[in-house]
Amino acid sequence: MALSFFRKAPQFWERRGLTALLLWPLSWIYGLALRVRKLIQDLGLVNHPAISVPIIIVGNIRVGGTGKTPIVIALAQRLSQLGWKPGIISRGYGSTLIEPIQVRSNSDPMQVGDEPVLIAKRTSDQFPIWVFPKRQKSIKALLRNSPDVNVIICDDGLQHSGLSRWPAREGGRDIEFVVRDGRGEGNGFLLPAGPLRESANRGRDATLLTESIGGSKSGLLEEYFEGRRAFTLLGTLGTPYQLINPSSTQTLTQITEQFLPANMTAVAALGNPKRFFNALKKQGITGKSIGLPDHATYTPEFFSTIEAQCILITEKDAVKCASITDERIWVVPMNLNLPDNLLDWMQSILQRPDPHRYNL
Repeated sequence: MALSFFRKAPQFWERRGLTALLLWPLSWIYGLALRVRKLIQDLGLVNHPAISVPIIIVGNIRVGGTGKTPIVIALAQRLSQLGWKPGIISRGYGSTLIEPIQVRSNSDPMQVGDEPVLIAKRTSDQFPIWVFPKRQKSIKALLRNSPDVNVIICDDGLQHSGLSRWPAREGGRDIEFVVRDGRGEGNGFLLPAGPLRESANRGRDATLLTESIGGSKSGLLEEYFEGRRAFTLLGTLGTPYQLINPSSTQTLTQITEQFLPANMTAVAALGNPKRFFNALKKQGITGKSIGLPDHATYTPEFFSTIEAQCILITEKDAVKCASITDERIWVVPMNLNLPDNLLDWMQSILQRPDPHRYNL
């Protein structure tokens, strides 16, 4: 199923209304296909070679962004500080590659995807980042070119059956994180009646919460968390910098003092743009907001139509605006803090012996 069709989540995904119920038979067929695929995997009819280093998968079961990329960046940085040698792989949304390629901060986001370029920029090319839809090939290319890497972080990939994993919950070293934001699982239905790529009951080692979770509209909250490990990640907005001159910075407080709300506009092309807009509102930015489908591209003409003295965008959007010279555009970074108990638990898993060594 082409998930790109749902780059902007329809409203009927959030409740079990008439449209969702009419589409439910298609969701049942989709769910049946998932069960057949899992049965094939469980029976071992398709074998994939084990990876020689542990894999940390940061993914989501809901279509659309839930804040995975800042988590990947934070994990790589903290693991490096703890003495690990992380490498990163990504599918590279919208990429047109015919073979794996290493991403650097000056790579073309139209060729390799916006999120890998963002990771490279935020980490100053500190970590090897490889992109290709077939993640097994990305891993082989990464380890061949960077043999010192001893842990791989996979940006998305929970539903990628090509990765042979032995998750931590089964005694292994690989870790599966499900990232969940304030929207939860919506109406709880699978695609296309709801927003779920797979059941909310899928196994996972831990859930990473990127927003506080309110009441569940579909009554799935207790079922989702029953017996599950979860960590809350606190994100903060950094100091904005000017798109055309990153050395020029001003705080959000200075922006609110300089511009009236009617003269400010926030723009975001994310899976959940409201997260960005709500974070700005908490800092006093109460101007207009424009939410676009995830991974949307930008042109100078688009920004020229915005009547504002100050335009605020995310860093993910900024990597697609290299050719835009609008001095009104300011980029707002997002910083993420990982709790110590998450890092301690994760280290205890990664340091386990390789289970594949004893099960060949």
